[in-house]
Amino acid sequence: MSGTTQKYKNFVAEPMGEKSVTELAGIGETLGGRLTEAGFDKAYTVLGQYLVLKKDEELFKDWMKDVCHASSKQASDCYNCLNDWCEEFL
Repeated sequence: MSGTTQKYKNFVAEPMGEKSVTELAGIGETLGGRLTEAGFDKAYTVLGQYLVLKKDEELFKDWMKDVCHASSKQASDCYNCLNDWCEEFL
């Protein structure tokens, strides 16, 4: 696993279900609010975008920066969280 935070561990340890976007690693209240305003209120909607971008790390991180002004670290944390979740559950 590439992440080490408790938030990351909690997210990748179980099915996604109806988790809020703020439960993704790298996404706090500020970025979560921006994502929600853009129509990405649940973690599965961000997962959908990750899949639409064919799991491409650079495209996903660029999308995160464009949509919610994520920093490189925040975008990387979110990418790693989703990538590892997919490896576990898809």
